[in-house]
Amino acid sequence: MSNLLPSSEQVENVSQFFQIHPENPQARLIKQAVEIIRKGGVVIYPTDSSYAIGCQIGDKTAVERVRRLRQLDDKHNFALICSDLSQLGLFAKVDTGLFRLLKAHTPGPYTFILNATREVPRLLLHPKKRTIGLRIPSHPIALALLEELGEPLMSVSLIMPGETDPMSDPYEIRQLLEHQVDLVIDGGFGGIKASTVINLADGEPEVIRVGCGDPAPFMVEA
Repeated sequence: MSNLLPSSEQVENVSQFFQIHPENPQARLIKQAVEIIRKGGVVIYPTDSSYAIGCQIGDKTAVERVRRLRQLDDKHNFALICSDLSQLGLFAKVDTGLFRLLKAHTPGPYTFILNATREVPRLLLHPKKRTIGLRIPSHPIALALLEELGEPLMSVSLIMPGETDPMSDPYEIRQLLEHQVDLVIDGGFGGIKASTVINLADGEPEVIRVGCGDPAPFMVEA
């Protein structure tokens, strides 16, 4: 983890740490968290699968901070965390059949790779495929943030470089990353598996990553 040591510019800035109730999020703290996001902040927050790192979708500086933190290349499919299917439909090309499939499995611990609409900022797109990950979580804190923000969050799972599983202890997260993010939301101990990733951009469903969502409904029999 030595490559994650804060730079000299970051040492002075220590992230805020909000303890938010995982079932009944405090409106005051949700509002403060969204203010941080709107000002270009990078936040760590809980979802129904695991903790995730998020920022505003059009904020290039914040997106690059997330990319550096996770050490992601330009081929990584970022995800937009949406509040519901109507919001998801603004950012992805969804026909009737696809809509039915998504409706049957959202909200839930799945990230769907879909063909993006022009509403998606170019810096979030896969460079060759024009695809984007989309997700509708069922976690009260994540949904409260989305409702207050009024738009999707750009997000990736909190899986650190060299690791295969997400970080789950908010106090360990705070200790490791307090100089590299602007806010850590403590919503209790998080899940140890990321979302299950399903590619729906090419017609037939393809399971890209098995996480805490059951992949069986998307398995195509040979």
